[in-house]
Amino acid sequence: MSLSITKIDCSQDAAEDLFSQLREKLSPRGDVVSEAGKQRTMELFGEPLSPQQVVEKICRDVQEGGLKSLLDYSAKLDGKQLTLETMRVSEAELDAAHEAADDNYLETIRRIRESIILFQSEILPENVQIIREVGSGAGEIDLRQRYLPLKRIGICVPGGAAAYPSTLLMTAVPAQTAGVAEIVVVVPPTEFGGYNTDLLAACKEIGVTEVYRVGGAQAVAALAYGVEGIERVDKIVGPGNLFVALAKKHVFGEVDIDSIAGPSEVIVLADKTANPEYIAADLISQAEHSPGSGVLITWHAPLIDAVHAALESQLETLERGDLARRALEDYGALILARDADEAARLTDLLAPEHLHISMDDPESMLEQVQNAGAIFMGNFTPVALGDYLAGPSHVLPTGGTARFANGLSSIDFLKRSSIIGYNREALAEADRDLKLMTDKEGLTAHYASAAIRLQPEP
Repeated sequence: MSLSITKIDCSQDAAEDLFSQLREKLSPRGDVVSEAGKQRTMELFGEPLSPQQVVEKICRDVQEGGLKSLLDYSAKLDGKQLTLETMRVSEAELDAAHEAADDNYLETIRRIRESIILFQSEILPENVQIIREVGSGAGEIDLRQRYLPLKRIGICVPGGAAAYPSTLLMTAVPAQTAGVAEIVVVVPPTEFGGYNTDLLAACKEIGVTEVYRVGGAQAVAALAYGVEGIERVDKIVGPGNLFVALAKKHVFGEVDIDSIAGPSEVIVLADKTANPEYIAADLISQAEHSPGSGVLITWHAPLIDAVHAALESQLETLERGDLARRALEDYGALILARDADEAARLTDLLAPEHLHISMDDPESMLEQVQNAGAIFMGNFTPVALGDYLAGPSHVLPTGGTARFANGLSSIDFLKRSSIIGYNREALAEADRDLKLMTDKEGLTAHYASAAIRLQPEP
């Protein structure tokens, strides 16, 4: 079967329109949901509600109806009749899953956890204190920046089409490294989710013991608002489908979130040294999420047809080849830039979740590119290394939001506070500047709160 993927030649007149269409498809404004998802919405709600309307209804119902609404939606959307007791994975179930797990698997989990801790601990900021002496007297100012871990966070782990212990590791371990005391995992009540022994064994192995068999927008609402049996959290992280992403957007402000994640994506930025078979494999690896996007940008013209041929060949042999094919046809592209500078500019415009610089000298291109969630350097660093074990989290900004957003890290589980201390002499030294500024803004009570402290002692 021939792969009908978009090809854009930047020297052609229509290139700008085609590139704009590609950007729109990948933007967070796009309603990227499968046809099966649309049909299911009609079946469950009896009307053509948009994904946003569905999420608003679910979140409102869970906020108002609590546990009953949460369990009703689990029955309606996931087909599972849960109770307060069966919703939470018991300690005995976690123990049994861990005991039954393959030793090699648990050893791998431990090695990956150590790699993540090594990276995430090194990037944690240190508390800062600056003590300044002011004036000619005994004036002293004490300024500090204090970092404390959040107390309680919630993690959404997908479990619809596959099991994702990697997501557990890439979210829970950075939080643990930051010092978060309470970590809550919600996962759909499916064979790949809350009933998956590999996932539960990984939870036990890394010390996560509060696990609930609830998924989707209803799980996000339960974490944000709290229901009987699930205490509310301070922050929600982790990927999910469109409904999970929209639910996180809806509850933001009630709690913090990591990002509003869309379909997975990769741009491969390649020169003549790149292997077309490697590139095809990289594009397919993200497209197999379905929806997922794979885009090649190169200024070496022969790569376009060579990668196209490699894609067609590899898609025929892969278990999820049909799903990846559909995603590449809908959200993929092979782009021929005029030169390396234009390739870098186009990459920054798309601001991808994953950027693979497939060149023999990737550092030379790295200096020209700013916008990417994670960047993979050279011909032997597939994105899969970052997805599973390198150390930085695989929870990354999508849909062009890497222009301003960052990947999840241990830093995101810290709350920082400024601590300010003046003694009386330092306050007197600041008196003149404080009065001038408060007079300019007309907020005289602000100045009065300082002036009253400088009056002579009775």
